[in-house]
Amino acid sequence: MNVLIFIIAGLLVHCVFLASIFDIYFTSPLVHGMTPQHTPLSPPAKRLVLFVADGLRADTLYELDDDGSSRAPYLRNIIEYEGSWGVSHTRVPTESRPGHVALIAGFYEDVSAVAKGWKENPVEFDSVFNESKYTWSWGSPDILPMFAKGASGDHIYTYCYPAEKEDFGSQDASKLDTWVFDHVKNFFHAARSNQTLFSKVNEEKVVLFLHLLGIDTNGHAHRPNSREYKDNIRKVDEGIKEVVSMLEDFYGNDGKTAFVLTSDHGMTDWGSHGAGHPSETLTPLIAWGAGVNYPQKVISQFFEDKFLKEWKLGNWKRLDVNQADIAPLMASLIGVPFPLNSVGILPLDYLNNSAHFKAESMFTNAVQILEQFKVKMTQKKETTFPFLFTHFKLLSDTEERNILRKARSYIHQEKYNEAVSLCKTLINLALEGLSYYHTYDRLFLSISVVMGFVGWTSYVILLIIKTHTNLTRNIQDNKASSVLLLYGFAAFGILIAFFLLIQTCPWTYYIYCLLPVPVWYAVAKEFRVIQDLMALLLAFPLVQSIGFLIVGALGIEILVFSFFFRSTLTLGLIAFAGWPLIARLWAQAKVTTLSWTLLCLLLAMFPLMPVVGREPNISLVTAAGFLSLLISSSSLAFLCKIKNKYLPKKDLAIHLFQMLSIALSTYVVNSTHSSLHHKQGLPVINQIISWTTLASSLFVPLLSPTFFFQRLLSILLSLMSNYLLLSTGYEALFPLVLSGLMFAWIYMEKEALQRYGDAPKPKLAILNFSYSIDITQFRQLHLDDIRRSFFFVFFIVTAFFGTGNIASVNSFDPASIYCFLTVFNPFVMGGLLVWKIVIPFVLVSCAFEAVQVTTQLSSKSLFLIVLVISDIMALHFFFLVKDYGSWLDIGTSISHYVLVMVFTIFIMLLNGLAQLLTAKRIELWGRTKRHSM
Repeated sequence: MNVLIFIIAGLLVHCVFLASIFDIYFTSPLVHGMTPQHTPLSPPAKRLVLFVADGLRADTLYELDDDGSSRAPYLRNIIEYEGSWGVSHTRVPTESRPGHVALIAGFYEDVSAVAKGWKENPVEFDSVFNESKYTWSWGSPDILPMFAKGASGDHIYTYCYPAEKEDFGSQDASKLDTWVFDHVKNFFHAARSNQTLFSKVNEEKVVLFLHLLGIDTNGHAHRPNSREYKDNIRKVDEGIKEVVSMLEDFYGNDGKTAFVLTSDHGMTDWGSHGAGHPSETLTPLIAWGAGVNYPQKVISQFFEDKFLKEWKLGNWKRLDVNQADIAPLMASLIGVPFPLNSVGILPLDYLNNSAHFKAESMFTNAVQILEQFKVKMTQKKETTFPFLFTHFKLLSDTEERNILRKARSYIHQEKYNEAVSLCKTLINLALEGLSYYHTYDRLFLSISVVMGFVGWTSYVILLIIKTHTNLTRNIQDNKASSVLLLYGFAAFGILIAFFLLIQTCPWTYYIYCLLPVPVWYAVAKEFRVIQDLMALLLAFPLVQSIGFLIVGALGIEILVFSFFFRSTLTLGLIAFAGWPLIARLWAQAKVTTLSWTLLCLLLAMFPLMPVVGREPNISLVTAAGFLSLLISSSSLAFLCKIKNKYLPKKDLAIHLFQMLSIALSTYVVNSTHSSLHHKQGLPVINQIISWTTLASSLFVPLLSPTFFFQRLLSILLSLMSNYLLLSTGYEALFPLVLSGLMFAWIYMEKEALQRYGDAPKPKLAILNFSYSIDITQFRQLHLDDIRRSFFFVFFIVTAFFGTGNIASVNSFDPASIYCFLTVFNPFVMGGLLVWKIVIPFVLVSCAFEAVQVTTQLSSKSLFLIVLVISDIMALHFFFLVKDYGSWLDIGTSISHYVLVMVFTIFIMLLNGLAQLLTAKRIELWGRTKRHSM
């Protein structure tokens, strides 16, 4: 197969495998076509005020200061004398968008929708705001527009401050909250003199939404245990007190205003969020005013988190809810229909109303969720053959009608508790049914994807054996049997397509189900190769075959386990350190072997260290900068020595420029963090230097000579200046140690190849990337090349998890991008984080390119082995994906599969980038005269 066609086919196949996980696990839970449901009785409140303190942790709000006083005295007073309180449990991902959607729309947004944007709605959904008569909202431009866009009518009004105000380096992020409070006061002051506005705000079913971002911003910039974060809570407490007082005065203390305070997510001690740590998933919920229960005194209560004693709130009943339950609570208080897609269950303990009202509200809640179940079931029924369709057995049409009839009968008989209990049972059954039909096609799609996976991996293995080994005979194919095979697979494909067409399946199903057909056709065409391979395996000693399989399986398991336990990488590196002894390379290259062993052991320390970002240490970044300068100075002296004290001026200028970049990067990191510490913002000159360094990082190495040592050193120095700017602690040392090990690996592979007598003994110093491509010198693969490919995959995974940069979503420390920007911009920040992650990948890939040249192998042959190893890992993670257990477990299992699939696709692209970085040279000043070393 042509190399280009194979690469395109490989990319397409892996993109399909990656996309399949979204159709299997990440499809939108939303259905449309339901009828709005609302409680027939009069609501207790005319208006609702929702305060969302973005990034506020439950423990930080509820706990007392060291002197025993509350940092939120007004809210503490409400808990003890006026309202109800508890903890709202959020789901992964603990980010702003899904948190607000759960709060206001009552459902947990699928991850694919979260990834599509912050300000635009990738799916249309109903919300409490949409069902209100009028909603006025104040706050962040990242949150408010998502609930206004797509709303029916023009009844949702948003007032946002400029995005530039969301600056992590600002003097006082609490000004964001002050802006909201001031604008709310000005709005109601204006309403007194504007008759139209006055009549609108006095309507029923009105919502006022105050989004308070200051706490989140201060948490990212200074961490939740900082004085700034806690002071911001005090200011929010004071602001809420003033707004409540102002509203009560405006409405003449009519007792028709309900208030709810909560948060979209919490925050880790190191100032991040996104994963499932309790500090991220436990958020406060305080409700008071019209229709809300007064404080309930209790003698004792038990919760697993054991916070009550610490918070000194053990005598006030704590009412915990799931985050989506807040939407039906708010809808019930002001009498608007429950959001159509809400899966929240109305928390009755928060309501101060008659038993009749509670029963009717719960009945409405049950009917609203049941409507979704019925629409979902109908949709699935319409796209499945009647004889293949399997109903959700726990909730048949008859059972559903009986429960509703019985619940309505209980309400008429004033048996309200029985009615509530029956409605809760119906809700739980309907939610189970929703999940059942939502995952109805999961097994069918999974089998199709696995068939494609296994077929593709089998084909790549056969391709390796056929084109890169001497294990098979070159036998001409029988044309008649080939044509028969083609017709057979084509007929099978048509049959599958016809089956999908009759069931009106989505177009993506055709791809997943038809992909295995051409893949397995390609495998079947290599029948002769399979025969030769089987004969060879049968002739191979059984003990050796079993030993090889055990070693291979153990290697794959180490890679898989490293995704769960970073310390597994340490064990692998320690084992690598002993490789020269097993391969008997110690005697012929003592210095190289000693360097390899020491660097393996040194790199093995990194996975044992805490995840990067939790404890910033700029002095370690500075040390890494000085060490980089020392290495570059030593390298310059070495280059002058081997070139007989002569180095071309152009090469010298490039090297000195890279040294200057490293020195500037070290200075910028220290200057930036000092400036931000003193709340003076990000200096413009630092920002210019940072972006200039980033822009030049992939260009400057192309100006350097393509000799092995010089080009690899140039790549390291150029990328190191970038990495320093993106570092906050010990991880700045990681690329230096990793690169040292990569240099040792190149030398070790040369020694290993010479031991087997497969190559002459050229000096690596005279090898040139641009002159190394000679097809006539390429050799065939042998077993040792599997080890080389495994080393590459292992080093890539080590680069991935070595410092824990993305071992978890919440490992990201915003401080790592402060040299580039401090104003909140999720896409630019995400891009910089990805680049930080990619840098160690590039270093490993360039080293692997050097290994391929050194060992006289075509890049295609080793790359195919890498592809097989990574695909086996991906298939392993596909089987580990689960949809049960905690949301953290589910999210982790899915993210691991996505990561390893992206990793497989990324390796294909990275291989091309490494070839470009190592073999290409840009001549800016005319051709340089070459001098032999």
